[in-house]
Amino acid sequence: MLVLSRQKDESIMIGDDVEITIVDVRGDKVRLGITAPKEIPVHRMEVYEAIQREKREKSEKSEKQAQEH
Repeated sequence: MLVLSRQKDESIMIGDDVEITIVDVRGDKVRLGITAPKEIPVHRMEVYEAIQREKREKSEKSEKQAQEH
């Protein structure tokens, strides 16, 4: 894991297309602004994990139905 220190209004780049900017820092909370192409999905980790879990469940359900036929 790369760990970087940034201050408000400073950014980091991921590749040539994704920019992450520190928008605000209040106590132990940091607000990030993320600029990325539309084809790159950006989610909070808990949302990403829920999407992955849903995909897995859907895939398992499809496999089970295919085995029954």
